[in-house]
Amino acid sequence: MNRAIVITRYARALVRYVRDNGQGDIVCSEAETLLKALHDVPDLTRMVEAAGDVVSEFDKKKLLQTALGNRMSPELSRFLTLLNKNGRMELVPDILRDFVDMYHRSVGIRKAHLTTVSEPSERLLQRLKALVKSKTGDDVIIEVEVDPSLVGGFVFDIDDYLLDASVKRQLELIREQFIERNRRII
Repeated sequence: MNRAIVITRYARALVRYVRDNGQGDIVCSEAETLLKALHDVPDLTRMVEAAGDVVSEFDKKKLLQTALGNRMSPELSRFLTLLNKNGRMELVPDILRDFVDMYHRSVGIRKAHLTTVSEPSERLLQRLKALVKSKTGDDVIIEVEVDPSLVGGFVFDIDDYLLDASVKRQLELIREQFIERNRRII
């Protein structure tokens, strides 16, 4: 079966399971913590995604439990046991990523990414959240990234919408226009 279909089915099943139990926020928080640990520790990701004969499925679950400080909700533990039983532990990072996105959408939360030259003020973040809330009716979680190469301004990315108001992009546009005008002269 197609890997993407399998990932989506497991993620969707986990969303339904935690919403029925009322533990969605807890499991989503744990999933985000695991995703951060998997991102920050590439060796952990390699071990979780390794074949069952390299690292046992039981050991993979123990590693994930340790990444959560040995405090895992019963719902997430049961879900990992199911993945373990079905031989799908190597899909955990992708399933958790899809689960977090699906869960947020199901409770009216959108994720956005803001890239700025320096740490944005709390006022700017609140204005962006209010703007998104007024346009979509959804709350927003904004991930902030600092990138000095932007020179100034910001890049705001939410869903399929990208607002690039950076000085770097404006300079690129001016450069492209200058090159195009010079081609016409020659």
